[in-house]
Amino acid sequence: MDSPGDPEGPRPQGGDGPPAGAMETSRRLSREQIFVLISAASINLGSMMCYSILGPFFPKEAEKKGASNTVIGTIFGCYALFDFLASLVFGKYLVHIGAKFMFVAGMFVSGAVTVLFGLLDQVPEGPVFIAMCFLLRITDAISFEAAITASSSIVAKAFPNNVATVLGSLETFSGLGLVLGPPLGGFLYQSFGYEVPFIFLGCIVLLMVPLNMCILPNYESDKGKHSFWKLITLPKVAFLSFVITSFSSCFGFLDPTLSLFVLEKFNLPAGYVGLVFLGLALSYAISSPLVGLLSDKMPHLRKWLLVFGNLTLAGCYMLLGPAPFLHIKSQLWLLVLILVINGISAGIGLIPTFPEILSCAHENGFEEGLSTLGLVSGLFGAMWSVGAFVGPTLGGFLYEKIGFEWAAALQGLWALTSGLAMGLFYLLEHLRRRRRSELQNILGTEEERTALLSDER
Repeated sequence: MDSPGDPEGPRPQGGDGPPAGAMETSRRLSREQIFVLISAASINLGSMMCYSILGPFFPKEAEKKGASNTVIGTIFGCYALFDFLASLVFGKYLVHIGAKFMFVAGMFVSGAVTVLFGLLDQVPEGPVFIAMCFLLRITDAISFEAAITASSSIVAKAFPNNVATVLGSLETFSGLGLVLGPPLGGFLYQSFGYEVPFIFLGCIVLLMVPLNMCILPNYESDKGKHSFWKLITLPKVAFLSFVITSFSSCFGFLDPTLSLFVLEKFNLPAGYVGLVFLGLALSYAISSPLVGLLSDKMPHLRKWLLVFGNLTLAGCYMLLGPAPFLHIKSQLWLLVLILVINGISAGIGLIPTFPEILSCAHENGFEEGLSTLGLVSGLFGAMWSVGAFVGPTLGGFLYEKIGFEWAAALQGLWALTSGLAMGLFYLLEHLRRRRRSELQNILGTEEERTALLSDER
């Protein structure tokens, strides 16, 4: 199927690189592609703001309603669990449901749930309040994943030759959402009370719904014959899934641990803790588009970007504390610097994973179209959700048992393991292809000799 705005025809199997003509046409965005970018940017920004707005004040309000710290943590954690389950379902049935409908419906439900979250202070305290928190949080996770899975698939369909560039650029809006959500929510909470932050953001997301209904193109595709199981059992995809989970876990590890460590170690005022996180979010948001562009221009570098990003991330977590065996004194400037490098290395290692999985799927017989894009998008979301659940859960436990320095070092071992495993896989893949190429050359030479001998006779 031809992509919009790409008169050169269908994308080559395997996605190893854009053809020369496609590189020229990709610079001139069609109207349809511009609308896709606007829609995808709106869901990335809006959903991340709605997701991150709870952090500054919701735990305090939940305590007033009789929720324990364990219950509050579970309310936050259940999001990742249902995000994982929804990823698998929506990725599989994207073509059956329809990408545009899934996108718009997910955005509408997410906005409505955010508004309803603002009304929870009217609910009786105790079990009723807790049950409503779980219900709304689970619904938000499912609707968010529906919109994001559809968005990633639509973007990959609209920009088949520049998937990493566009997805990397859209991560800027995700980063902005994570950066703007907590301070905006905290300001509205202090100024107007509990209800206003949720109602304000929820209404903004709801206002985006009719806009996206009008501008988002409606892509159709045949139902695919392949499954998640066939995709994830491909050795390369399995290793890439491990990498995605590793990165997600490393990000999630910081949520329950870093703020406590900064407050305890450096005695910073609570208002300054958010600025420490800012270095991580901004460096990731800025580096992601650049890495995506490099990944699409030179696809042969993707594998080494993945390995380098993982190994650099491992080094960052060793230095976050820093790890006691390094005998380096913990200093605030060093922590902020490491967080900035952490964000850059995350962009380097994470952005190439989506096009790498998509390329591997096409090389192994998966058809081109929305059905495969849905599977890849769903798999990416599912693996990210696994890390988002394990990272904070394990991080909080390790922080309590052995302290932040050792906990961060152990987290770094995960990234180190995934980086070394990915590097070893690529090395073996290279040797296997080289051996196959040499064997084909030998066979070709023997056939030529046989042909010459038969001609002489």
